[in-house]
Amino acid sequence: MKKVIVIGNGMVGYKFCEKFVASEKLHNYKLTVFGEEPRRAYDRVHLSEYYTGKSAEDLSMSSTTWYEENNIDLHISEMITEINKEEKIVVNHRGKKYSYDYLVLATGSSAFVPPIPGVEKEGVFVYRTIEDLEAIKSYTKKLKSEGKNQAAILGGGLLGLEAANAVKELGLQAHVVEFAPRLMPRQLDQGGSDMLKAKIEKLGVNVHLGKQTENIEGNHAIEGLKYIDGSELKVDMLVVSAGIRPRDEIAKECKLATGIRGGIIVDNTMKTSDDHIYAIGEVALYNNMIYGLVAPGYDMADVAVSQIIGNTENIMKADIDMSTQLKLIGTEVASFGNALHEGENVDTIVYENKHKGIYKRINISKESSKLLGGILVGDSSDYNALFQIYNTIMTLPENPEDLILGNRNDDNSSLLGDVMDLPDDAQICSCESVSKDAICSTIQDGSCNDLGDVISCTKAGTGCGGCKPMVKDLVDATLKSLGRKVNDTICEHFEYNRQELFDIIKLKGYRKYNQILDNYGKGDGCEVCKPVIASIMASVYADTANEETTIQDSNDRFLANIQRNGTYSVVPRIPGGEITPEKLIALGKIGKKYDLYTKITGGQRVDFFGARLDQLPKIWEDLINYGFESGHAYGKSLRTVKSCVGSTWCRYGMDESVSFAIELEERYKGLRSPHKIKGGVSGCIRECAEARCKDFGVIAVEGGWNLYICGNGGANPKHAELLAEQIDNETVIRYLDRFLMFYIRTAAPLERTAKWLDKLNGGIEYLKQVIIHNKLNLVEELESEMKTLVGSFKCEWTQAIQDKEIMKRFNHFVNSNETDNNLAFVPLRDQKMPEPWK
Repeated sequence: MKKVIVIGNGMVGYKFCEKFVASEKLHNYKLTVFGEEPRRAYDRVHLSEYYTGKSAEDLSMSSTTWYEENNIDLHISEMITEINKEEKIVVNHRGKKYSYDYLVLATGSSAFVPPIPGVEKEGVFVYRTIEDLEAIKSYTKKLKSEGKNQAAILGGGLLGLEAANAVKELGLQAHVVEFAPRLMPRQLDQGGSDMLKAKIEKLGVNVHLGKQTENIEGNHAIEGLKYIDGSELKVDMLVVSAGIRPRDEIAKECKLATGIRGGIIVDNTMKTSDDHIYAIGEVALYNNMIYGLVAPGYDMADVAVSQIIGNTENIMKADIDMSTQLKLIGTEVASFGNALHEGENVDTIVYENKHKGIYKRINISKESSKLLGGILVGDSSDYNALFQIYNTIMTLPENPEDLILGNRNDDNSSLLGDVMDLPDDAQICSCESVSKDAICSTIQDGSCNDLGDVISCTKAGTGCGGCKPMVKDLVDATLKSLGRKVNDTICEHFEYNRQELFDIIKLKGYRKYNQILDNYGKGDGCEVCKPVIASIMASVYADTANEETTIQDSNDRFLANIQRNGTYSVVPRIPGGEITPEKLIALGKIGKKYDLYTKITGGQRVDFFGARLDQLPKIWEDLINYGFESGHAYGKSLRTVKSCVGSTWCRYGMDESVSFAIELEERYKGLRSPHKIKGGVSGCIRECAEARCKDFGVIAVEGGWNLYICGNGGANPKHAELLAEQIDNETVIRYLDRFLMFYIRTAAPLERTAKWLDKLNGGIEYLKQVIIHNKLNLVEELESEMKTLVGSFKCEWTQAIQDKEIMKRFNHFVNSNETDNNLAFVPLRDQKMPEPWK
């Protein structure tokens, strides 16, 4: 086996390994990866999210077992200090030697720190790694204990604004200091910079432009910045984010060719001056340029893999696209092509709306035939379409200003027209370099059947996520072109989707399944449509599962989850996980009385297993007498709102998480929805309640709560997305009412909130517009509907034990009161379990 050593385990180093695995040639090679940091590769692009609740593990780009599963040796906290090109050997900091056939340098870059007097003072940091963030966070805590809160960020580029956002998340007053006369000088013109400056200043970040720092003041620790012009800025902390420097020291020591200003010189195959050594990412000097964006680095990783395995036709493009779309301090920013292009052969069209905080600029050729580049600030929703028009050199409309003003002919046509008219090589996902052909062909060859399959297969949309709407359009259009009907009707008996049926039931006032079937359906219905309509009526009218038992699924019919041996589980509600000793004793008595297997659930409740059907009413009567009520563990409804102990007991707690969790669980208990809903409330960003893997999660931060939505655990775990930050209890509840009701209205049957959000055109940004900014003028209606449901809760088990007709459901035999004598159990750790199947 050929030996491939990778020095550097950052995003690009990891992507090299991932591309190698995908090539299916890994069995011919042995990969060994060395990383200086004490952890696996993590997502530096979203580094500031470390301060909004994400852990280092959350930011990790792989699972703990990924390297081992793919037979890749990963050495973390291990520095390579020497390369012997002649013997093809690398040596680590302990003197251990490793031989290679191919060596890949993915050492990345370090933060550039200008040689300003005083830069060595306490309180001066760089913004590059998780360790840097931990140091900043620790120092912030010290400052706050001393009543200080002023922090400067040196650099107003992409990295500087990310750092400013991180500092702001820590509750400090952020000051962005930029030497140039405008923010993001490589991406924005003066108009774009002015708009961005106005928007982020409105959010509480101070911006100081055209400022050259002469000295960092203070004795032992920083006390301020002194500028060349004589002015000063009093601050307590400085974060330097003024650019990057390639980590090329080891290359220089072994005499690889490097650039005058740093970087390892490579050709279009990513080869260095040594035929067996490649360089990729921010350490590689290609076209006499260091590319600081992740997309070019991923392309370099792909090319290096291809060259090593023998696919020598795959080379780097001569022109590297630096287009980017991102969100900085709550503001959408995008630039593409030659954004700052000016000259005799260029016409510029600008749209500026200071009231809404929007700035758009496009550069077109003099003869109006080509889009050359553009800038979007405040609204980047048209970025995908504009990028495709630029990238594929599409013909411009008769009135090119329509590209930023919108079509004014009332024909609702999109900028692109039919997405299938794009050329096959059109790049749809810049982050992962996925073309239109790569997306469509996965459907055409049968390897993928829907959007989720395509995303898993191609990784399109897994980077910044901005391309997802276009990916969905391509998937739908390809399915239609193959004659495969793209619809979301619930079953053969109804030509409507769940959202349409929801509206029909609400508008017509139907209360019975047969009313809906007779007027809008056909046939007799089935096990698919009946539970869906039962769920909708529960969501509209707060009906319980006792209303129309014949259309409920098995678990709802018997108000319990059936287990593998035909017995049932019993789960009483324990709001927020808080329970008195008396109630714990009561649960123990009941478990012992009915000889039930007893377990603490992940949702901080007690679960009883092994109950016979006929025992369910008796068990629940005892539970209700002790003050318990149904936990709805069997229903597609709110299950639990998990909590940590918060500021009540914990010395790190920033707010009272238990009380808020109880309030939320009591508010939404019994709420029927397309799928189960789980919540969590954490009292600080240590996140002991795991709120970020819930359908809704609330985390206490400086200045209020951060609200996250649409996460879940399970087979396909996904972290929740930030909806709003630093809001009070009342606002959390208001936004949750709107979000949950909008989800209930619009999701497909059995669709978790995470999958629903993935399918939602515009994703989290669109949802923010709907929930927070009332884009659809629906918020009053959503709040009113939720108010009706919240005030209509009934415990289904209390209903059941008080109604003789309902109680008949719980006889094992229709014509006899006998119990099921075929149930068999075996001992298990002082309890019991069902006898294993033979």
